[in-house]
Amino acid sequence: MSDHKQSSQSAQTTGHAWDGDLQEYNNPLPAWWVWTFYATVVFSIVYWIIYPSWPVGNGWIGGMKTITYVNSEGETKTHSWNTRALLMADLNEAAAAQKPYFDKVASMSYEQIAKDPEMNGFILSAGKALFADNCAPCHQAGGQGVVSFFPNLTDDDWLYGGTYDSIHETIIEGRRGYMPAFSEVLVTEQIDALANHVASLSGIPHDAKLAEAGAQLFRGDTAACHTCHGADAKGRQELGAPNLTDSVWLWANVPVAQTPEAKVAAIRGIIAGGVNRGVMPAWGGRLTPEQIKVLTVYVHELGGGS
Repeated sequence: MSDHKQSSQSAQTTGHAWDGDLQEYNNPLPAWWVWTFYATVVFSIVYWIIYPSWPVGNGWIGGMKTITYVNSEGETKTHSWNTRALLMADLNEAAAAQKPYFDKVASMSYEQIAKDPEMNGFILSAGKALFADNCAPCHQAGGQGVVSFFPNLTDDDWLYGGTYDSIHETIIEGRRGYMPAFSEVLVTEQIDALANHVASLSGIPHDAKLAEAGAQLFRGDTAACHTCHGADAKGRQELGAPNLTDSVWLWANVPVAQTPEAKVAAIRGIIAGGVNRGVMPAWGGRLTPEQIKVLTVYVHELGGGS
């Protein structure tokens, strides 16, 4: 009796035996697992038919699903489904959704756009995206720029003017800042004098005697700094010549200098070496007029405009 009970409760085996008593259990997979596996096989076959799948020769099975989109040249294309075509279709949809707003931007003046709450919201979103794609690599994501290379767009200091028209012109035509290297025309003592004079204009501790001599050079014909920066050293926006009296520094990295001597040395380096890296490309042929108008308003608002 006990042997029969033990036999009925023993695990089922395949009937194979090795070494007399080594047997293989027969444990079938659960039915739900088997049917799930079959379902994944069927799903895979259907997927291979609808979407691109297996490589064949120099190509692949393109699948039945297609995507129609308009490419960057304005041509309508129909392509077998892939992520690139899907991206182009998504961009088309986004452009179509934004078109009414861009059309409205084109028909409004800058002042009207600034006073329209709905358009302000669009400028904030679309302008931020355009700025991130085209301007942020130089001016940084927040527009704060990089001292010695790219202007800060978040302050109220505008090299070429902060009006809508000035910013619009800057974006369309680009800019090329230039200052000659005075080490080629002035001796060391004269450059030191000019550096101390420029430092004095911003209240940086300096050598008063050298600064006095530098003031004469600044306004005289030898250095003729006044030609670009003006007799009052407040700069000339038509030339993009910076204001030297407002303690705003673009080319000379004065803010990071820890001592007065280091600050004067930073100014001296710019006077001696000049500036030939202040180049901004023209965006007139790269962006649409509506995109440039959106960017103009966006940049104007970053720094408060003028």
